[in-house]
Amino acid sequence: MRKKTSADPKPKYKRIIIKLGGEGLRNPDTGEAIDGRVLKNISSELKEVHAMGVQIGLVIGGGNIFRGLAGEKRGVDRTTGDFMGMLSTVVNGLAFMDYLEKLGVPVRVQSALPMHEVAEPFILRKAIRHLEKKRLVIFVGGTGNPYFSTDTAAALRANEIGADIMMKATKVDGIYDKDPIKYKDAKKYNEISFIDALKERLNVMDSTAFSLCLDNKMPILIFNMSKAGSIKKAVVGKRIGSLVK
Repeated sequence: MRKKTSADPKPKYKRIIIKLGGEGLRNPDTGEAIDGRVLKNISSELKEVHAMGVQIGLVIGGGNIFRGLAGEKRGVDRTTGDFMGMLSTVVNGLAFMDYLEKLGVPVRVQSALPMHEVAEPFILRKAIRHLEKKRLVIFVGGTGNPYFSTDTAAALRANEIGADIMMKATKVDGIYDKDPIKYKDAKKYNEISFIDALKERLNVMDSTAFSLCLDNKMPILIFNMSKAGSIKKAVVGKRIGSLVK
């Protein structure tokens, strides 16, 4: 491991929650649910940030395997579909645990759904203790309840553990007034307040998650995960993505 020097930037945040969308793990060419290259790249970045002394909580979606909202189109009841989606997040969480541990990062997986054979139950005090012991904690199983997204789970965990910021990785590099993929004149917001985001009706995340962060003054950083080094840039406070505060 490379030794730290005085030239290394210091982290702006001590404790963070990173929300990763499950669909970002899928291989677009082969259709595989978990792309080994993506898993390697993200895990390597997490290791680098963890080595800086940052306490990391990771919340992962399950859209690469099964998305609860899409279940009804397949004839699956919404509640059943949501539980299937929660189980998908467990699969993704175990994949990250395995890869991170191979890189030498101590990891604990905590699940909102009881499954003692593969993960600890979510216990707040235990989660905080893990973070203080320099263990990366992966939160899976969503909130443990149907009708709540993994965005809401990330917002909930961020507030529960007293994170300094919630970071949400997306396919675009921030918040725009309209879809930047469809419209070339889309305006990007480098920084915006919660109130202005509501007034502009910007789709930052689902309303429940947004309200949790608004009510508890939890800042949200939206950034593009596919760009190399993006997590480290965000942690040291470089201008990246869009900040809602």
